[in-house]
Amino acid sequence: MTRAAAFGLLLWVAALAPALSGQPGTRTVWDGVYTEEQAKRGEALYMTRCVHCHGTTLGGAVDGAAALTGATFNGNWNGVSLDLMLDRVRTTMPVDNPATLSRQQTADLLAFVFNANKFPPGRTELPRQAEMLALIQFKATR
Repeated sequence: MTRAAAFGLLLWVAALAPALSGQPGTRTVWDGVYTEEQAKRGEALYMTRCVHCHGTTLGGAVDGAAALTGATFNGNWNGVSLDLMLDRVRTTMPVDNPATLSRQQTADLLAFVFNANKFPPGRTELPRQAEMLALIQFKATR
């Protein structure tokens, strides 16, 4: 085995380590998994596509729309990986026209919701790719 091949193999194993360990992810929403700019894009989208049901404070409003902040929201999603969270939102929302948001739009909306829930922003945007989101968990508390 050449040095380059050995180095490549080492990088590949390091990249797969979280998946190989059986852990669903080593990062959580407390680790700065979105940016403030992404949350702003999500807020603009929220105001056009979501606010009429979930309200301006994300507290829920029309026809039993769930709150997107607080203890019930955190309890419903606690321990769920973000790939499942994104897919659930993308395929069911908005309720009057489901599955019309792109994966990027849904990631931006999640960034806005995380920001509203006081999860800290970071330097890297929340990804839209399922395999990357699977390595991040929603944790209600640190």
